[in-house]
Amino acid sequence: MRSSGASIDTEVLVIGSGAGGAATASTLAAGGRDVTVVEEGPWIDPDAVEPFSLEEMATKYRHRGLAAALGNPAIAFAEGRCVGGSTEINSGLYHRLPETLAESWGKEYAIDEFNARTLDTYAQRIEAELTVSRLPGAPPPSSALLERGATKLGWQAVEYERVFRYDAAGRGVKQTMTRTLLPRAMKAGAKVIPNCRVRRLVRRDGRVIAVRGRRTVNGATEDLTIRADHVFVCAGAIQTPALLQRSGIRAGIGSGLKVHPMIKIAARFPHPLDHGGVPMQVITEFGPNLSIGGSASRRGQIAMALADATSDYRHALEDWEHVSVYYAAIRSEGRGRVVAVPGLRAPVVTYRLTEGDMSRLARGLVHLGEVLLASGATELYPSVADGPIVRGPEGLAAWWDAVTRNRTNLMTVHLTSSVRMGEDRSRTGADSFGRVWGIENLRVGDASLVPDAPGVNPQGTIMAIAARNSDQFLSAT
Repeated sequence: MRSSGASIDTEVLVIGSGAGGAATASTLAAGGRDVTVVEEGPWIDPDAVEPFSLEEMATKYRHRGLAAALGNPAIAFAEGRCVGGSTEINSGLYHRLPETLAESWGKEYAIDEFNARTLDTYAQRIEAELTVSRLPGAPPPSSALLERGATKLGWQAVEYERVFRYDAAGRGVKQTMTRTLLPRAMKAGAKVIPNCRVRRLVRRDGRVIAVRGRRTVNGATEDLTIRADHVFVCAGAIQTPALLQRSGIRAGIGSGLKVHPMIKIAARFPHPLDHGGVPMQVITEFGPNLSIGGSASRRGQIAMALADATSDYRHALEDWEHVSVYYAAIRSEGRGRVVAVPGLRAPVVTYRLTEGDMSRLARGLVHLGEVLLASGATELYPSVADGPIVRGPEGLAAWWDAVTRNRTNLMTVHLTSSVRMGEDRSRTGADSFGRVWGIENLRVGDASLVPDAPGVNPQGTIMAIAARNSDQFLSAT
């Protein structure tokens, strides 16, 4: 059912409600601005579905979690499509941007007021608002195994902080945007409109004068026009450049996509493991270009990881409670593109890995195998087609030749850099504070702005940048 169109007027429109959009809306609403947030997906209570379940994938993920950057090899990726964005579906791991990267990016891309001290100031604010903390008690077995293996090998490992609030009994609740910044923005007067897909931005004389979208209310669909004095696009590293391109904005948009390619192992142990969360331990011995950690390991994720190996995994799947999934992730030298194609609802995403990337992935897989065997694993199933099942250190050498473009199955959950910021117009799509070149009242405020892959979970970096840019906006307008 479709009804006639509606229209809304607002001072500031924020498109997207994930980490960047929520931080932007919260900051601007607290600053006294009239803020409206639109989100393509629904508002789903954080406790309504089981984390990392198939139901969560069906209700909160874009394309039900089935998306990929085309290339050789292709890289599967996941995006949130609900109020709160990917903060509703991720593991909640949190890390500040490494100081060396903040300084080097500031110089390389000529980003004003972009340095470790400035970003740390905003990170402290975000951490206080989200109660970023470490696990108050002993780590679960799946996490402790990584620490044990790293200790045996003499490798450096750390426990990542998480955006979790813990009670006196040690029970944790993930502080997603629907639990934190969005309610705060609404308390300050912001309005959130779910189930509203923005189709394009309407421009005139170097400004966005309106936004055209379509929303669903009580089963009825209607066209929606939103007129705003200022527009912040915070739809993520894929959807933000796609929207800008659909609106005829292409210079520096969508051409610099960066990801953290991940290669995985489904590891079988002689004892049962926990499967409720994601390990907090991360091996940083080979950082910042290679990190090793744990993934979601419900039965469905284990089945997919075992299937990536294409070997005979029936016995391991039957024994799934003894299996957990771990990854090695790299900072990629390659890059990708996001292209909005007329007639297609979803953009085309491509990514090309370099030969150096493939070598680092092979090295990462071998190191991951080493630490899992050291931690007590009895069988390792790599995410490589026909990859040899390894049961001891002597079998790891075969993986070096197995990691080829035609056999390797990769995925990522970290996507950045598709609308880079900085003062070098030849390499960026927005200025140092996210204003899109040539459009006076249009800004970007999400992972798209991050100039390169950070080598760590980018959520903290995204939120710090969004808060920084929002403060600059408040002071300048």
